[in-house]
Amino acid sequence: MSGLRRRFLAAEKTCVDTEINGETVRLDPSGVLYAPDQGLLVVSDLHLEKGAAFARRGALLPPYDTLATLQLLKAAVERHAPRAVLCLGDSFHDRRGAALMPPVFLEMLADLMRNRAWIWIAGNHDPEPPPQGLGGQSSAEAVIGRLVFRHEPTPGACPGEVAGHLHPVARVTGGGRGVRAACFAGDGERMVMPSFGVTTGGLNVLDKAFAGLFQEGAALAHVIGRERIYPIPFSSLSRG
Repeated sequence: MSGLRRRFLAAEKTCVDTEINGETVRLDPSGVLYAPDQGLLVVSDLHLEKGAAFARRGALLPPYDTLATLQLLKAAVERHAPRAVLCLGDSFHDRRGAALMPPVFLEMLADLMRNRAWIWIAGNHDPEPPPQGLGGQSSAEAVIGRLVFRHEPTPGACPGEVAGHLHPVARVTGGGRGVRAACFAGDGERMVMPSFGVTTGGLNVLDKAFAGLFQEGAALAHVIGRERIYPIPFSSLSRG
């Protein structure tokens, strides 16, 4: 089964509720987070137009990334019917992605944005200034309820922070086999979200980039599996 096919099948699996800084959130196997009390859907690291960005540099990737990513996002929006959507940075793969996006994809995005609030959090890949003509609100960060949303995690303790940027994945081994999958990484106080774009890579949550972000002994990788999301302590994970 292809990785893309697994992504679409995962989007149909059961969500899992947890808490971040006392705020109930719903972890969706598609890779989005939904805060029901706020009517807010959060998605991180779409990296739209990544294939086109590579092509401009002479490197070829499969050309379906923007279409597939938007289709997955559409399914998540239809599933939760949020009042607002927050994109947690790196929505576009490079600073020309929004301006050069084909009209058919702009129309798909406009349909998703229609009749709901839309917040663009700035990421290190995103256009400067924010994408013109797309609508929505652009900001370096946003505070909603007990949660604060920004692209890059803040070093040290930061209760309520929901960030992206690191593309967390977890490796689980057992019986001589290993599985590596995207995950939500958190400790009940804060969370780092998985990347949503279909051609984005991942960084193991045991990498030094995650050091100091979570309380020792409380860190969990909410691993996106074929059947559901599995909460696994960092202490039970493998490197690689």
